[in-house]
Amino acid sequence: MREIVLDTETTGLDPDSGHRIVEIGCVELVNHMPTGRTFHCYINPERAMDAAAEAVHGLGDAFLADKPVFSAVCQDFLEFVGDAPLVIHNAAFDMKFLNAELRRLKLKALPDGRAVDTVAMAKRRFPGAQVNLDALCRRYGIDNSGRELHGALLDAQLLAEVYLELRGGRQPGLTLAADGGTAIETGTVRVRERREPRPHAPTAAERAAHEAFLAKIKEPIWSRAERAT
Repeated sequence: MREIVLDTETTGLDPDSGHRIVEIGCVELVNHMPTGRTFHCYINPERAMDAAAEAVHGLGDAFLADKPVFSAVCQDFLEFVGDAPLVIHNAAFDMKFLNAELRRLKLKALPDGRAVDTVAMAKRRFPGAQVNLDALCRRYGIDNSGRELHGALLDAQLLAEVYLELRGGRQPGLTLAADGGTAIETGTVRVRERREPRPHAPTAAERAAHEAFLAKIKEPIWSRAERAT
């Protein structure tokens, strides 16, 4: 099963206001495990960067000036993702930006149904808790010490680890083969010692005590049943 973990960085919050994508990072998973194949590019947005967005990811106008425009990287991006499900943190945001870029080129939009939203997954698992990427990395003990600023490829790599944990995590002793191989589980066989059965019959003293107790019962049900027969 092939999936693509995806993240983008942008010039602002809303493509309907003219904001554009400036970075795309993708990580390929097969059977929910990274294969080592990635896609990454910076993009010249052909517009100025918002100061608030630059504070988040650190990508300024000067850095992006000589980078390719989206139309130049679009085909490589689409070929990399293919028809695989797209695992995205807050999927509605990234899907809206990607489809705005595709519409500019008069290309077919990516169906919303392809997106697997890890924010929604995390909210179902941890109701009321913080579900941003940093919080989930802390919860699962994933090292995000290199994430001083947001970066599409780094965030996609961290999200791939978070996604695996949200799906249940790695099973001890279980090897998931990313190349489509079989999963092998190892274990030990326990040999139990045979024990002689323990006696459970009442002793003579226990039977006598029981009979003495029954003699104290007036009109027991079993006596009435015997008289009726």
